[in-house]
Amino acid sequence: MRQFFCAALFAAASCQAFAATPTEVVNAYHAAVASGDTAKALSLLSPAVQIFESGYVEQSKEEYAGHHLPADVAFAKTTSRKIVKGSERIAGDLGVVIQQTDTQGTHKGAPVHLLGTETAVLEKQGDGWVITHFHWSSRKAK
Repeated sequence: MRQFFCAALFAAASCQAFAATPTEVVNAYHAAVASGDTAKALSLLSPAVQIFESGYVEQSKEEYAGHHLPADVAFAKTTSRKIVKGSERIAGDLGVVIQQTDTQGTHKGAPVHLLGTETAVLEKQGDGWVITHFHWSSRKAK
């Protein structure tokens, strides 16, 4: 199962040393979004993922794919997201990843500098992890 999970994320050569942790899965999700690889990004989400952002809720992977994911890809392609601080907790088959981020760039001709917070909840399935919940919040940097 681990080899299958890894192959879904990375080239086969990278899989030999890969041990997926919740943080690695979250980081792989963000890398996939930034590169425009929506299939890879979606493969890391539970079908019943819930995504909370700016007071809105997307109730499934299908809803997210058809609504907000294209905008997330467009934004991520024009900005750079840096993790300022992060932590991970694992309790049995539940993992929580908390990250504080600094995102900068130019999107749609306007400068962007946002300080963000992210909470990701993951569930262990076999030897891998799947994201079941994201909660994103951000504010303009001063």
